Amino acid sequence: MTATNDAVAGYTTSDVLRQVNSDDNVIDHVRNADAVEINVGANDIPFNTNSCGTSVECYAPLVSHVQKNLAAIVSRIEELTSGRNVLVVLLDYWSIWLGGTYARDHGHAYVSAARKVTAQVDTAVETTATQSGSAYVSERDAFKGPSFGYVESHYLASDGEHPNAAGHQAIATATEAEIENALHI
Repeated sequence: MTATNDAVAGYTTSDVLRQVNSDDNVIDHVRNADAVEINVGANDIPFNTNSCGTSVECYAPLVSHVQKNLAAIVSRIEELTSGRNVLVVLLDYWSIWLGGTYARDHGHAYVSAARKVTAQVDTAVETTATQSGSAYVSERDAFKGPSFGYVESHYLASDGEHPNAAGHQAIATATEAEIENALHI
């Protein structure tokens, strides 16, 4: 098995949609893939103290934009792999902003808003997966446990936002389990 990583740090759903529509290398990789894993959307909804702050409702149009673009990305992948049985796997987020103790340093309102906006993004990802027949991986379940009782700090790099090695392993384990389930392995 070979894996190709076409991810680019900082990309948004608009960037990934552009990739699958016009980047010849990405298009070729998708056309030849047996599985495509998509984890994008958090960069579309950055925390902004100057405009939305902790107002969850203010971020709603951005969440809708993520869902629209994610659906278009999946549709394009299906178009590129037409006639082949390609597994598309959508991953959501444990937090779209800072997580764990890093989030707590920003106060209760921040933590509350981060949880609520993350839940909205995760619902958008899960809805897109369901509507498109894609597999769905909950990073939140992988990081926080079945009752969301774990503090995910031990899975985060020192920036408080990105996964460390243990976090990547938790994501890989959850993704592997979902792929095995989807393929009935």
